[in-house]
Amino acid sequence: MSDQNNQPFFNIQRVYLKDASLEQPNSPGIFLETEMPSVEVEVDVKAEQLAEGVYEGVVTGTVTAKIKDKVAFLIEAKQAGIFDIRNIPTEQLDPLLGIACPTIIFPYLRANIADLVTRAGFPPIHLSEINFQALYEQRLAQFAAQANGAGSNDSDIVLADSAPTQH
Repeated sequence: MSDQNNQPFFNIQRVYLKDASLEQPNSPGIFLETEMPSVEVEVDVKAEQLAEGVYEGVVTGTVTAKIKDKVAFLIEAKQAGIFDIRNIPTEQLDPLLGIACPTIIFPYLRANIADLVTRAGFPPIHLSEINFQALYEQRLAQFAAQANGAGSNDSDIVLADSAPTQH
């Protein structure tokens, strides 16, 4: 075997929208409200092995917008990617799946959520960038706390905004 066969290899096979849902339980009346909605964003990251050296990464975004106590809209979207990952040391695989893959997938998720919000008839919402390194480290700390019998088993990151960012 040549050295080239043992070289670390990382390739994006495909990025795709795996699932998307939009609910507007208070339409059309919600469009008559003059207040800006409050927006809550949750992001979750998952990864699984599909085959030898082939992994799927999924970033789920849930956006809930409310005006007063009424839901204006609720969007959940799952953006996924299939990645070829070979000859990566085991201790580097988890960070690669938990940081690098979501960082590649997230811009597609942001665009799809912004598109859904606009198609729903609301001003566009552009999700803030996420530091997946910090999210990954936060999860490691949560898992360590759980292993010691403390902490919650909630692995989502929640970002709350008082109003949507409009561009």
